[in-house]
Amino acid sequence: MTQNLRAFQAILFDLDGTLVDTAPDLGLTLNLLRARHKLPPLPADEIRPHASHGARGLLKIGFGLDAGHAQFEAYRNDFLQLYAENLCRESRLFDGIPALLDTLEARRVPWGVVTNKPARFTEPLLSLLGLAERAATVVSGDTCPQPKPHPDPMHYAAEQLGLPADACLYVGDAERDVEAARAAGMQALVALWGYLAGHDRPADWQALACINAPAEVLNFLAVPSSID
Repeated sequence: MTQNLRAFQAILFDLDGTLVDTAPDLGLTLNLLRARHKLPPLPADEIRPHASHGARGLLKIGFGLDAGHAQFEAYRNDFLQLYAENLCRESRLFDGIPALLDTLEARRVPWGVVTNKPARFTEPLLSLLGLAERAATVVSGDTCPQPKPHPDPMHYAAEQLGLPADACLYVGDAERDVEAARAAGMQALVALWGYLAGHDRPADWQALACINAPAEVLNFLAVPSSID
């Protein structure tokens, strides 16, 4: 792939569905909650496309509950408690992410995380995966007053890196990721290995590019490089 004309100085990642495959543990949590309510488990492939949408999206497919439902908060609290107890049983970095992070660090390119996941889950998960001390910035869903797609988390991350927003490239797997990046003056890449649903049309999201593998991120840095 030809290097893009705009060379970026830092890479920011969404967490669920981009950096880390958290769907197995989120699915386990949803099915534990369904079992508590005497419901059968949902298949993993039915849950997976919704894993980027947090408790709200998962409770919708698991119980048909919207945020305005009278029982939503009670179910959400139970879900979050169960998830805290099963945070990193099977969650793993996506294939290609470890090599990408190693290459970024070898080239002294800072990287960070901007996620809508609350800090009570983001921080211990990154620690368990050995990433907490490596990330140059971590912005959780409750770090700023408003989460993505609001641009504030993106601006905050850029400030933490000491860079203008347009020097950062954001990688995510949801339309709100691209919306947040664009609102902040950043370019975005769509991670096609993430939790895209059948109705998603990432080519229409106005991202800089859609990429099939983490190594393709390197084509957008100042000096093209390959992962050995």
